[in-house]
Amino acid sequence: MTNHWVDIKNADLVIIMGGNAAEAHVCGFKWVVEAKEKRGAKLIVVDPRFNRSAAVSDYYAPIRPGTDIAFLGGVINYLLTHDRIHHEYVKAYTDSTFLVHEGFDFEDGFFSGYDPDKRSYDKSTWNYQKGKDGYVLTDETLQNPRCVFQLMKRHYSRYTPELVSQITGTPQDRFLKVCEMIAATAAGDKTMTILYALGWTQHSVGSQNIRTMAMIQLLLGNIGQAGGGINALRGHSNVQGITDMCLLTTNLPGYLSLAKEDEQDFKAYLDKRSPKPLRPNQLSYWQNYPKFHVSLMKAWYGKAATPENDFCFDWLPKFDKGYDVLHMFERMHQGKLNGFIAQGFNPLAAVPNSKKVANALAKLKFLVVIDPLATDTSEFWQPAGEYNEADPASIQTTVFRLPAACFAEEEGSYTNSGRVIQWHWKGADPVGESKSDGDIVASLFVRLREMYVQEGGAFPDPIVNLHWPYRHPEEPSPEEVAREYNGYALQDLEDPKEKGKILVKAGEQVPSFAFLRDDGSTACGNWLYSGSWTPAGNMMARRDPSDPSGLGQTLNWGFAWPVNRRILYNRASADPAGRPWDAKRKVIAWNGSKWGGNDVPDFKPDSAPEDGMGPFIMNPEGVARLFAVGRMAEGPFPEHYEPFESPLDANPMHPNNPKARTNPAARVFKGDMEQFGTAKDFPYVATTYRLAEHYHFWTKNVALNAVVQPEQFVEISEELAKEKGIAAGDQVVVRSNRGKIKAVAVVTKRIRALDVAGRKVHTIGIPLHWGFVGVAKPGYLTNTLTPYVGDANVQTPEFKAFLVNIEKA
Repeated sequence: MTNHWVDIKNADLVIIMGGNAAEAHVCGFKWVVEAKEKRGAKLIVVDPRFNRSAAVSDYYAPIRPGTDIAFLGGVINYLLTHDRIHHEYVKAYTDSTFLVHEGFDFEDGFFSGYDPDKRSYDKSTWNYQKGKDGYVLTDETLQNPRCVFQLMKRHYSRYTPELVSQITGTPQDRFLKVCEMIAATAAGDKTMTILYALGWTQHSVGSQNIRTMAMIQLLLGNIGQAGGGINALRGHSNVQGITDMCLLTTNLPGYLSLAKEDEQDFKAYLDKRSPKPLRPNQLSYWQNYPKFHVSLMKAWYGKAATPENDFCFDWLPKFDKGYDVLHMFERMHQGKLNGFIAQGFNPLAAVPNSKKVANALAKLKFLVVIDPLATDTSEFWQPAGEYNEADPASIQTTVFRLPAACFAEEEGSYTNSGRVIQWHWKGADPVGESKSDGDIVASLFVRLREMYVQEGGAFPDPIVNLHWPYRHPEEPSPEEVAREYNGYALQDLEDPKEKGKILVKAGEQVPSFAFLRDDGSTACGNWLYSGSWTPAGNMMARRDPSDPSGLGQTLNWGFAWPVNRRILYNRASADPAGRPWDAKRKVIAWNGSKWGGNDVPDFKPDSAPEDGMGPFIMNPEGVARLFAVGRMAEGPFPEHYEPFESPLDANPMHPNNPKARTNPAARVFKGDMEQFGTAKDFPYVATTYRLAEHYHFWTKNVALNAVVQPEQFVEISEELAKEKGIAAGDQVVVRSNRGKIKAVAVVTKRIRALDVAGRKVHTIGIPLHWGFVGVAKPGYLTNTLTPYVGDANVQTPEFKAFLVNIEKA
């Protein structure tokens, strides 16, 4: 989230798209209600279903699953053709004026540099033109045909209202009404916020869904503003925390990146990640990357990490490809994995194509499940009738269950959607022989380390030399770990500007990441969390709700990364001269000598407006990117591609090029392409979702939740029910090319057939909470149906758009 939960109340317009906040984020949705009741904000919902959020919206527009980029691309075209953008913001705070490489091009669905054999791009032309001084060339008039603004305008000119409606099924009048409501927030004193969740991420173009809306918010001037931003709503209390702590296998904590296998030189590794400014007077804050990386290695390896051995750089793995969950289970399916540890994870239920996942698990030598309760995964080998047709005699896997404490039985920190880290205290002791997750992992590590010390191994160094300073090695306290990720001084830290002045004494906690060094004198487990446990104590435990601004900027409640900043890029809330765009929603402003206001400035605090420093200090350009320089897998401008299972034979954006039908950069494993279904056999679109009464796969173990939502169901329209002879309450069979489920039919007005490319397209809604373990009525794993393919950038599976058929059971 660029902003935070409470800030939603400051919006003039709230859009929920790619999520259903009223149902899936019940508590957080109160801030949408407050925006409506106290500010008169309007709520727009764009969704395949008239869901619970839509029920309290001011305007609703239906959409075919998997066509969000077509819809949003049409919004961009509307804003540009109707001249409804925040001109001063766009020109000063984005790369709109930057000139793009002469070799960059886009033709019939493909950007320059595509290699069809590798299904990937050479991105060398996805770059800016540079002068002899190394700075990017610009055109302040925005008229040069190679400037980002003109290239963007040309790219999205194809997304006409007629074509958008044809692709998405959204009636043209409804699409245009949404465009007009969005366009009104281009005014400096109006803001719009977008709330999205898994309805955007779980697509083969998921990352680009989000980027398209980020482009819209930049064109409107809504990034950095109170009541603005791009706000990802996390489903679990600590999803943001695990993301910050390197959820992706190619990340290190704090979004530092792991070296690739061809990056064996430490200095070259650091230099590549420490970009020099691309325009004069820019900060390019990632130039501090060496400080963050070296401090992390000192936290991990202590005295073993020295300048002479490049701070143990050679001990880190170097990746040759992504080792995401789809790749893990593909390797497992091929028999290339011996063991798997599932910690707080139920992959049999949560990974697509459950049959493939079950077959993969059966090829392991051992499976370890760390969880408070039995899960479908821990019981995958147990026959459960039609719900799990397993044959234990054919399964070689030994399953170990390590009972973990429930979240209420341990203390520590949660990081919520708004990046606010809050300390929590346990409400009870763990039950029976269960231990906290930390104690389980620590116990395993201490035993493994002892084995390496006694028996040696192929490469024992990173194991036997891991810095493990905890008072009780098998039971590190949450407080010890928290102090470690904040960071501390290993030597006295001298003020570089004043010889002899000590800023932090050896052994003390550092106040923030500004004190980290690249010479080995500081240790820090996650630079973003530095400032959360300072010499003043545990900042995450603060509970002062005072809000002098009235904007929900409760700076003494918990700690928000980075450095307790609540709204990212908040320098962009003021014009180039340092005056707030909207004085009533002032975030920060220039007071003549420094930046200050109702938030911690996301900026160099003493850089005067006349210095010309841009507000997007993490980018070497100093501005935000409408043109994603060499970053995204499938292109620097988002483009509509059909889901891998689509009711359409061709992509209406490129009807004469079958190769541009689906995401050309998405990874597809051998055998999975053949398992994609076609509209001939599976004519209906399916999408999955969550219910307020259930919490993912946990609450099928809870009797009260099972009572209020007892039985697996699917939602279908009245029109489709009539066509198929299905009545409300009938048992139905839903099939994809990978398997089938049975469920009760809920016949509803909430889903309507859409007119798409000259044909009628029906959508079937499928909640995902059921399985064969727990006290709830047993049900089928919804992911029996879903395709084994993911987003081209981070490999999030495409759960939200696939093809099925449905019949009365």
